[in-house]
Amino acid sequence: MENKTFSTPLENNYKTYSMDLAGRKLSIDIGRVGKQANGCAFMHYGDTTLLCTATASAKPREGIDFFPLSVEYEEKMYAAGKIPGGFNKREGKASEHAVLTSRVIDRPMRPLFPKDYRNDVTLNNMVMSVDPDCNPEVVAMLGSALATAISDIPFDGPIAATQIGMINGELIVNPTLEQNSVSDLKLTVASTREKVIMIEAGANEVPEDKMIEAIYLADDVNKEIIKFFDGIVAECGKPKHAYESCAVPEELFEAIRKIVPPEEMETAVFTDEKQIRDENIREITARLEEAFAENEEWLSVLDEAVYQYQKKTVRKMIRLDHKRPDGREIRQIRPLAAEIDVVPRVHGSAMFTRGQTQICDVVTLAPLSEAQKVDGLDPFETSKRYMHQYNFPSYSVGETKPSRGPGRREIGHGALAERALIPVLPSTAEFPYAIRAVSETFESNGSTSQASCCASSMALMAAGVPIKKPVAGISCGLVTGDTDDEYIILTDIQGLEDFFGDMDFKVAGTHDGITAIQMDIKIHGLTRTIVEETIARCKEAREYILTEVMEKAIPAPRPQVSEYAPKIIQTMIDPEKIGDVVGQRGKTINEIIARTGVKIDIEDDGSVSVCGTDQAMMDKAMEYITTIVSDYETGKLYKGTVVSIKEFGAFIEFAPGKEGMVHISKIAKNRINRVEDVLTLGDVVTVVCLGKDKMGRISFSIKDVPAEK
Repeated sequence: MENKTFSTPLENNYKTYSMDLAGRKLSIDIGRVGKQANGCAFMHYGDTTLLCTATASAKPREGIDFFPLSVEYEEKMYAAGKIPGGFNKREGKASEHAVLTSRVIDRPMRPLFPKDYRNDVTLNNMVMSVDPDCNPEVVAMLGSALATAISDIPFDGPIAATQIGMINGELIVNPTLEQNSVSDLKLTVASTREKVIMIEAGANEVPEDKMIEAIYLADDVNKEIIKFFDGIVAECGKPKHAYESCAVPEELFEAIRKIVPPEEMETAVFTDEKQIRDENIREITARLEEAFAENEEWLSVLDEAVYQYQKKTVRKMIRLDHKRPDGREIRQIRPLAAEIDVVPRVHGSAMFTRGQTQICDVVTLAPLSEAQKVDGLDPFETSKRYMHQYNFPSYSVGETKPSRGPGRREIGHGALAERALIPVLPSTAEFPYAIRAVSETFESNGSTSQASCCASSMALMAAGVPIKKPVAGISCGLVTGDTDDEYIILTDIQGLEDFFGDMDFKVAGTHDGITAIQMDIKIHGLTRTIVEETIARCKEAREYILTEVMEKAIPAPRPQVSEYAPKIIQTMIDPEKIGDVVGQRGKTINEIIARTGVKIDIEDDGSVSVCGTDQAMMDKAMEYITTIVSDYETGKLYKGTVVSIKEFGAFIEFAPGKEGMVHISKIAKNRINRVEDVLTLGDVVTVVCLGKDKMGRISFSIKDVPAEK
């Protein structure tokens, strides 16, 4: 008898949960896929589908003093029915959009893991299908939170996230693609069961009270989602695993305090010079290393212990004594300075200094053809006309390390400043340029991203970009106590207050409203009172920076672009005549470019931009284009070059690739026997149009050109 092997059919023993979310179905499969991950949620929102997993190492990573959380957001091009560009046709380095999404997921998740947890954790979100009306970023945030909550990884979640748009003053929950395209607000809010834990926003000068209303509309929706998640966790959640704590022993703190009394640590950290403070801490650490030389266990966590000692000292002095490390008042901004034209020959430059934070921003203008091409899942965002980039070299904080290109932080800071300035940029019809702003960090001690907003705003105006209004930004910090009512909000935080505080709340905007928000916190959320007070404090500081500093350095955009910037002139042509300008295989337009040295951009609507530095050549190119697309009316004068001579007449090129014929009888008033008796190849002549002949060719006359008066 023949032996046969039979397999047993798999049972569909997974569970599916669903809820209505902003009029669309959110459906989640648990136990269907990814079973070897610590936690996995197969997320479906409309037709948007993501696989979200959470995994953790079995043991802590040795030799580190931070929580090693890695968040990945993978954009699979098949999700949008695309094949990746490039040679190998495979997804490679994460796009800037993917990096920014990973950061948005990380920020509300990180505070909810135990402070002393050192196991590697990876949250992976793979976008497998995109429904344009169901944003995959929101689904990834929800999926990461749920996958971690049902896993055995220690986590004080779940959280939920919602996006809010605004059209004609009306707030919209999780707007569709079409609604997003006309929305005055793009707001993402993450919440815990009780509080808001993350805010990210771009806005068209939305007033503070409207922004607060939008934030708490999102918070209300988040609370409903968390109730839904809690039910899933109750049914499917795993018990949280025990882990090896990396907390500093209390005995070590006691020993340190005997060698370095609290009053000595206060003296060491309370100075407005970062370099002096760092040197003070180095001296204290060296003393402690010598004192504990025989105790290897204590030496291995000494740096963390000194950090924690500094943190407790700074927090106590700020919250209880209202004393800041540099001696400022709670609402006081550090000394400010602003200047323009810092760098010669560039198209625009400005420098903004706030205490020991200093940004130099340089603006470059170019034709629209140099806009950045975007290859992503968004079916409509294929290019970026405004590019804002941020660099953070090691020397800006007194360190030395090789440059490896922009990391996630640099990409995030550049995107925040970009988002803050986009609402005030002129349209392409008003200002037909691609614009690149680069913020170079010369010195850093807190909130360089908001200094970038200030410097970039001034650099754009110095470059002659007619922005609608200047934009300024500021960051506020927070130190909390044991209850929600025990807190101090700090205006314009420096690095130490950021490191040891609980919040970095950045707000940028104009006199009339908010253009961008980014809120990062290290605690389990903020009360509404703190959010409202912080937004009001940021407005107060922003108004001061705009009025007293930036507008005194440059009150309005310059009326013209720099002499070193390319000039652009525009015209509109009949879209049906675009082909005439381009010519067969681009022959005509390339000939115009070769003759004049300009750049030419033609849009589908018939908008033509001519870009160059030589005004005479730009005018010549525009003359060629106008000539090519104009109707060949009888009696119209043209100037052209003799390019061919025949027995019956001469051919005159009046624009690149465009010729008309002068019959021998129309060359001179008197009778001539040979064309060569009057015309030579290369002659430039003025002709008058006689219309078209029987063959459809343009006929010219030289002898009928009216005499000049």
